[in-house]
Amino acid sequence: MARIILFGGHGRVALLTEPLLVARRDSFTAVVRNPDHIDKVWEIGADAVVADIEQLDVDALTKLVADHDAVVWSAGAGGGNPARTLAVDQDAAIRTMRAAEQAGVRRYVMVSYFDSSTEHGVDPSNPFFAYAEAKAAADARLRESRLDWTILGPSALTFEAGTGHIDTRATKSTQVSRQNVALTIAATLADDTTIGSTINFNDGETPIGEAIRS
Repeated sequence: MARIILFGGHGRVALLTEPLLVARRDSFTAVVRNPDHIDKVWEIGADAVVADIEQLDVDALTKLVADHDAVVWSAGAGGGNPARTLAVDQDAAIRTMRAAEQAGVRRYVMVSYFDSSTEHGVDPSNPFFAYAEAKAAADARLRESRLDWTILGPSALTFEAGTGHIDTRATKSTQVSRQNVALTIAATLADDTTIGSTINFNDGETPIGEAIRS
């Protein structure tokens, strides 16, 4: 049984991931920003903590992640405000990496996006630019860390039912259901062969457990 802390605990993907972890009897802490959301997480069967990750420093985050076995970053500013996007998707994410290093929590799973890269090529006038910059910087810092990291790069998210099958060999982003992303997070946490890998994926035909190992 793993002890997992999940940042962005009330996000759409997180709320699909958490029941999967409960079902296999992992224990986990969901970090939420809004106190009104804590009851929803408790209903799922998780511990929950209210914390504004945009404001917490590394020492405070270190106390938060201590005594866990793995960190999952599924938080985000939600777009619309470039400054806040950088503050959350880049700066806060990097602080959690430093906190994990400081607390000795080695396993770290980052939910990014398909083909995130410092060479993303997004025009600065595009509203997506700040997000692309933030995720690229956070992913680069994670790859340079001492952590046992995996970066997941789902393509455009849909509300379709999860199939349990994805495509990790595609070179172009299409789409993937949020449920399949949740299933991939859960499978990744249980599979140490994914450590050190960046896994871009769409919906596909390969069972998730097999796809992430390949």
